[in-house]
Amino acid sequence: MLSLRHRLGLELARPLYDRTIREHPLTAVFWECTLRCNLRCRHCGSDCRVESAVKDMPLEDFLPALRSIARETDPHRVMINVTGGEPLVRNDLERCGRAFYELGFPWGMVTNGQLLTPERYGRLLQSGLRAVTVSLDGIGETHEWMRGLPGSYGKALSAIRLIAASGAVEYDVVTCVNKRSIKELNAIKETLIQSGVKEWRLFTVFPVGRAAEDPELRLSGAEFRTLMDFIKRTRREGRIMASYGCEGFLGKWEGDVRDNFFLCSAGITIASVMADGSIAACPSIRADYSQGNIYRDDFMDVWNNRYQVYRDRSWMRTDECASCKYWRYCRGNGMHLRDGEGKLLFCHLHRLQEP
Repeated sequence: MLSLRHRLGLELARPLYDRTIREHPLTAVFWECTLRCNLRCRHCGSDCRVESAVKDMPLEDFLPALRSIARETDPHRVMINVTGGEPLVRNDLERCGRAFYELGFPWGMVTNGQLLTPERYGRLLQSGLRAVTVSLDGIGETHEWMRGLPGSYGKALSAIRLIAASGAVEYDVVTCVNKRSIKELNAIKETLIQSGVKEWRLFTVFPVGRAAEDPELRLSGAEFRTLMDFIKRTRREGRIMASYGCEGFLGKWEGDVRDNFFLCSAGITIASVMADGSIAACPSIRADYSQGNIYRDDFMDVWNNRYQVYRDRSWMRTDECASCKYWRYCRGNGMHLRDGEGKLLFCHLHRLQEP
């Protein structure tokens, strides 16, 4: 049940959401610059690997999309988020960053931290790096079980401490909470606080890619509620700002475990260019909801004139969503939780109500 406070907040948020959809201001572009990765994570939705059949996208192929954006928007207001795979496996990442910077775009990266040495971090800063997200999925062996590589915990923690000590960029740490790491939440929290981290995002696995067949990754309803209560309590403590990821409507936890009410921004304020050139939305969406391809389409033409599947989500109101009393707030959940046929793979609210 939603309290009166929750309902009032959600009702106030609805017209703001509607306005954002109408205006769909582009604020972030994710670039899947490579499908190569130096880890083999249990939950990877991309099935990345050390060597990929899909070659890294050349910088020169991506730049026309950025020039298209810069012609119609203020590039200083559009963040370029470099992701993969693992961006740091690209030897030319600094050159890429410098090109973004020269076009006026702030840029950041999502990394596992394995290759982030002080020397390379310094070069990235000189190339205009503005933001970094590092993954840490548990303490010691738990992180390494999740990431598939012995020794990866120490390198990830070293990268986090390097970034925190520098004070040079905006940064946060993300943790994928599973049946092992949920027992270590307090230990992870204290480790991050001692490392100087101020922002911590936690999320749960959705059933796509390798995670689809791995029961150890899925939290029970009781564990999910434990996570929500932990985040709420941590936020009240004020020692580190914890938040749940942007995915999923959370019922009575809305407004208490993240800074905003649920809003799936995929295709509304967020776009992505995938490794094969597909113009998509949130890179977590693994089903094919791409709207074009940079090798044949102008990026901003696609952004302005397509994406209807993201901006009018009435098509989602089927099956369990058809009669849901929370549709007006959830609007069908996150796009990354829909398969290629449009079927909902996972409902956060249902999971929170399970035993």
